[in-house]
Amino acid sequence: MGTKNNVTEFVLFGLFQSREMQYVCFVVFSLFHVLTILGNLLVIITINASKTLKAPMYFFLSHLSFADMCYPSATTPKMITDTFVERKTISFNGCMTQLFSAHFFGGTEIFLLTAMAYDRYVAICRPLHYTTIMGQWKCGLLAGASWVAGFLHSILQTLLTVQLPFCGPNEIDNFFCDVHPLLKLACVDTYVVGLIVVANSGMISLVSFIILIISYVVILLNLRRQSSEGRRKALSTCGSHIITVILVLVPPMFMYIRPSTTLAADKLVILFNIVMPPLLNPLIYTLRNNEVKNAMRKLFRVQGSTGEK
Repeated sequence: MGTKNNVTEFVLFGLFQSREMQYVCFVVFSLFHVLTILGNLLVIITINASKTLKAPMYFFLSHLSFADMCYPSATTPKMITDTFVERKTISFNGCMTQLFSAHFFGGTEIFLLTAMAYDRYVAICRPLHYTTIMGQWKCGLLAGASWVAGFLHSILQTLLTVQLPFCGPNEIDNFFCDVHPLLKLACVDTYVVGLIVVANSGMISLVSFIILIISYVVILLNLRRQSSEGRRKALSTCGSHIITVILVLVPPMFMYIRPSTTLAADKLVILFNIVMPPLLNPLIYTLRNNEVKNAMRKLFRVQGSTGEK
């Protein structure tokens, strides 16, 4: 006879127990979340409104910006509103929804970065065949595959967790529902499930990181064939991508490549992963890219002239 699941809600400990620190978190993360949404929304609007940003790189960047808007939105609003309540609870269904959403958008972000690296590889290493290889259909296929892969990764993670029996306690020492704290609360041995989590999340992060780093090394080696102007532009673009790869992939490797255990640093590491890359990506991809900056200036000029009329 199986163990009955009698847990209907979970209690979240949040980031800090101090009331003063919770108020600080409310102000800081509210500001960060608004800036994240506005920054990524601006990138999406600029790319779709501009006639010059039609290259595949910008097509993938618009998808990445959308994922970057959704990824923190799966957890940050709940964390912000919880600063006002003494007992931070989340229903069982809400917990599983949060787990699915966070891993769906986070996983999709990783797969989109892989597609963007492939695009840069073709552009720099096979420039004469670039327009043929990276056609509209191929770009759509790569973007669609990234979203499907993110969904499959997340649904496996969620199905593994939702079928576990939880019979108490129900307290999660985190600010959202993640897989490791939930496995710790299950009433059965989760060793096998923990190994699957390592294979599903940890290995995806590690393998993606290795593939991306190798691809950018190959790209940088091929830059010797480029003109000085071509090298400068390619280095700027690849530099932005490499910074994003490190920001996005290093925290998940720390979190999920090890067996199902929780560490004191986990909350801060996953908080960094959820908040900082989506916040910084619009800056990383715009401040180092003259085409995007010029397109934004034109967009604001058009809006300004329309407003004056």
